[in-house]
Amino acid sequence: MKFWASTAFTDISQYTQLAMWCEEAGVDGLLMSDHQIFPKVLQKPYPYSPYPDGRPIWEAETPWPDVWVTIGAMAAVTERIHFGTNIYVAPARNVLTVAKAVGTAAALSGDRVHLGLAAGWMKEEFDLQNIDYHKRGKILDDMIPALRALWSGGWVEYHGTQIDFGPLMIEPHPAKQVPIWNGGHSDPALRRAARLCDGWVGNAYPDDEADHYIGRLKDMLKAEGRENDPFEIIIALYSEPTPELCRKWEDKGVTGLMCVPWMNMEKDGFSENIAEVQNKTSLSRKHDAIMRFGENVVARCQN
Repeated sequence: MKFWASTAFTDISQYTQLAMWCEEAGVDGLLMSDHQIFPKVLQKPYPYSPYPDGRPIWEAETPWPDVWVTIGAMAAVTERIHFGTNIYVAPARNVLTVAKAVGTAAALSGDRVHLGLAAGWMKEEFDLQNIDYHKRGKILDDMIPALRALWSGGWVEYHGTQIDFGPLMIEPHPAKQVPIWNGGHSDPALRRAARLCDGWVGNAYPDDEADHYIGRLKDMLKAEGRENDPFEIIIALYSEPTPELCRKWEDKGVTGLMCVPWMNMEKDGFSENIAEVQNKTSLSRKHDAIMRFGENVVARCQN
């Protein structure tokens, strides 16, 4: 079992230090979340909101640093740990912009980068870029193979229904293909993961919901003839990670657990709201929690 530490809502000054500590503790990777802007008025509710009015769980002032700039900074101070996104709103950008940023991060980090992407929910991000929000799923379906073409090196071209270019060359390109995960647990999202991607990255779930989505995903993988292919399944669970829990979910096909070590180990006095925990936990307290997480969870679950 791999462990991926979620960094969403983290203060910008903490990322490089957290990356070094997580590497020291044996955590496999860090995941970053993405938004370009926060509009004063939201046209659509946040799909994971616990509130009746659908408002997000974070405040407008919450930082959302550019994920690839931040991953570059974290890669520069580490040697082993991997970096991914959960998730990157790729179809709200031009495919060449995405290919350049991700490919450069992969080349600089020694191929320690995974791209978790999804169609996105915030309509304003698309409107401000003059990209049709209602075509975002079709754009993403085209973008995934287009990115793989752009990362292959040399003269490349791609001709799809939403994306069309080339021949062209884009450098630097990564030494090997960047693994692509699809996020979201709607049927279209799960189907896209099964059809086009190297893995699926979900959300946090109670056991019964995790079983449901993994079961749907496996059915779709089988329908694509990919049930025996290498495939990453990364989720978070509403349960404390233990060796027994890791073995249980490995048997179900889960390859990685998302975690917030300082939330798992330092719950007392904190809200269950992850945005609040990320913002209000001191850096020194995060250090202590990461080290205990490495000793009590990572080392035990990987032995």
